[in-house]
Amino acid sequence: MKKSRNILVFIFSIYLGLMSCYLYTHQYYNVDLEAYAGLIYKAEYPDMKIEDIHKKVYNELKGTNPKLFGITPQDEEIAEGENTYYKVLSENPKAYGEELQLFSVKPFYNFVNLMFFKLGFKITTSIFLTSIVSYVLILILIFCYLIKTIKNYPLAFIITILISLFKPLLEASRHASADSLSCLLLLLSLYVFWVRKNHLAATVFAMLCILTRPEYFILYSFLYALVYFYKRSIHIKTVHLFLSYGYIFLSFSLIQYFNQISWSTLFMNQFTKVQIYPISNPDPFYFPDYFNFIRKTIMLDFNGSYFPLLLLFIVVILANKFSVNCKKSWGQCLFFGAIYSSVFLRFLIFPSLANRMMIGFYLIIILSLIYIQNSKIDILKNSLEAGK
Repeated sequence: MKKSRNILVFIFSIYLGLMSCYLYTHQYYNVDLEAYAGLIYKAEYPDMKIEDIHKKVYNELKGTNPKLFGITPQDEEIAEGENTYYKVLSENPKAYGEELQLFSVKPFYNFVNLMFFKLGFKITTSIFLTSIVSYVLILILIFCYLIKTIKNYPLAFIITILISLFKPLLEASRHASADSLSCLLLLLSLYVFWVRKNHLAATVFAMLCILTRPEYFILYSFLYALVYFYKRSIHIKTVHLFLSYGYIFLSFSLIQYFNQISWSTLFMNQFTKVQIYPISNPDPFYFPDYFNFIRKTIMLDFNGSYFPLLLLFIVVILANKFSVNCKKSWGQCLFFGAIYSSVFLRFLIFPSLANRMMIGFYLIIILSLIYIQNSKIDILKNSLEAGK
C-alpha cells in the first residue's frame, strides 16, 4: 500500500514537471505584461525616470509581441478607444506612467514578481514564473486536500489530474496576471482554517490574498459573517474572529488609501471609454452608462461562465441530503450562497466574469462539493474526517 502511494506521488511529481515545462513554453502575451514589467523596474530602480522605464520595457517586449504596434481601430473592442489605447501607451511615457497605477493595487503580486527578478530571471520570465509556480502549488494543495477528504490515493490523483486540465486554471497559468497567485492564497487560507485549524496562518494567507486581488475582500466578508454564526461549531472565540477580520479589513483599507485611481475611473477605463490619463485628467462618470452596461452584460456574462453549471451540481447534491430541520443543511446552503452573493456583488463593482479571474470561486465550489459528497461531517464543523 505504501509502495503504491509512493509510486503515485512520484508520477504526480513527474506530471507537475511536464506541465510546468508546457506552461513555460506556451505563455500567452497579454498587454498587462507591459505594466507589470514597468512596476518591477520602478521598484528595482526607484530613481529611474518614467521615460527611461518606458523605453526599457518596450524595447524588451517588442520582440516578445510582434503585434505590439500593429493594433488598428477597426479591431473589435469593448471600451471605446481600447485598441488604439495600447498604441498610445507604447508611444507616450506619461500615459504609460499613469497606467501603472491601475496595476499597483496588487502589491503582493508585484512583490513576488520582483523577487523572481532579483533572483536573476529575465523580467518576462519573472512575471510568468509567478503564475506557473502558483499553478504547481495549487495542484499540490488540492492533492493533499483530496487525500484527507476521500482518503483514497488513486482517486485523489485522478481528480487532481482532471482539475489540472480545467481550462480556466490553465488560462490563468498562461497569463501575466494575479489570478493564479490569488487563487493559491485563497485556497491556502481556507485549507489551513478548516483543515489545519490554524486561524493565525489563515488570517495571514487571507491578507496576502487581498493584497494580491483586493476584490476577494467581498468573499472574505461573507465568509467571516458565516463563520460568526457557526463559531461554536468551529470552536473559535468571537474576539479572535473580529481581530482576524480587522487585519483583513486593514489590508483592504491600505490598498484603497494608496490607490490613486477611483472606482468610477477604473470602470470607465475597462468598460466604456478608455482613460488615457486616469489620474491627471479622467473623464466624468455617468451612472446611466454604468447601469446600461450592467443591464446588457450581467446575464450574458453569468451564462457564459461555469457558475450556472456548478449551481446545477450544487442543487442536485444538496437537495439529496437537505433537511429543513438540519442545521448542517442550512450551513451548506449559506456557504454556497455566500460564494454566489460575492460573485454578483463583485460583478456590480467590476462587471466581468472572465473565467480565468473566477478560478478561485470555481475551485472552492468544486472542492466543497467533493467534500460534501464524501463526508457526513458538516463542512462548517471543526473537523475533516471523511466517512464519519
